[in-house]
Amino acid sequence: MDLWNWLEYGAWGLSAAFGLHMAVDWLKTDSTYSEDVLTSSREGELEAMAEERKGH
Repeated sequence: MDLWNWLEYGAWGLSAAFGLHMAVDWLKTDSTYSEDVLTSSREGELEAMAEERKGH
């Protein structure tokens, strides 16, 4: 096997590791926080307040 094959396998391995990490983080976040917290628009409210202050 040449270097490119090893690099390809490494890239696939990293891709699988990142995908697994994302799935674990998703499940951990989903079990830690309620659906109300996860779907809240607090960031949007803060941005709207900041824009409102700029306008005045």
